[in-house]
Amino acid sequence: MTLEVAQPSADYGTTASGSSFYAAMRILPRAQRDAMFQIYSFCRQVDDIADSDGPRQERLAALQQWRDDIEALYQGRPPARLNDYVASVERFGLKREDFLAIVDGMEMDVPQDIRAPDLATLDLYCDRVASAVGRLSVRVFGMPEEDGILLAHHLGRALQLTNILRDLDEDALLGRLYLPREALLHAGITSDDPRKVIADRALPRVCIPLAQRAQSHFEQAEEIMNRNKRRAVRAPRIMSKYYNAILDLLIERGFAPPRPPVRVGKFARIGIILRYAFV
Repeated sequence: MTLEVAQPSADYGTTASGSSFYAAMRILPRAQRDAMFQIYSFCRQVDDIADSDGPRQERLAALQQWRDDIEALYQGRPPARLNDYVASVERFGLKREDFLAIVDGMEMDVPQDIRAPDLATLDLYCDRVASAVGRLSVRVFGMPEEDGILLAHHLGRALQLTNILRDLDEDALLGRLYLPREALLHAGITSDDPRKVIADRALPRVCIPLAQRAQSHFEQAEEIMNRNKRRAVRAPRIMSKYYNAILDLLIERGFAPPRPPVRVGKFARIGIILRYAFV
């Protein structure tokens, strides 16, 4: 479950206080809320490294330091910046491999910018930068193990694919293109130059099937949430409804240029929170 991010890779938030993530997490009890904001902070910091304009080798080294710090945390030697995480890791059983997967996902953009990955690579990317966040989160929410992992799988991919479709133009300016290679070739687009691709007339033939795939993941996530206790799925449901609304707006707008930004209106956001926060 991504947490609204500034860059397409993972939506962890331009600022926590202005994000759908912040609204969804504020409804949680204190211990859960603290753990979620720790997860948010971790994601934000590693995402900032990956998306900085510093030398690539320096960014790789900074991400490796995060791996080392996570290893130290789980060996009982937490570095100062992870001291507060100890209680949450123990209380909610947060898994070391999920933290490391997030770092691995962020690193996928660092050696070189992602451009038209194949479907398997795109799915791995979504798993690392979104579903791994979800696997940490569902433990905090208190969901049963099997359904929690399934929800993280489907909702993480739904949110990340929505991010990719929403941020096409922003990504292209950064030299990145997350649309799958197979879909581009099927639409007759042979270039992997981000700026050329987003200007191609055939782009909707790539984006519409990807939007349908995201919608399918939303639907499967909803089925999982419907069979679990409402209090355990309040926060992920708010995130799901918010991002599903973004996806609906994208589909309604279309993917041919020009593509004005889409935003869920203030009253719609408030409506989602009021409907699902107090159950």
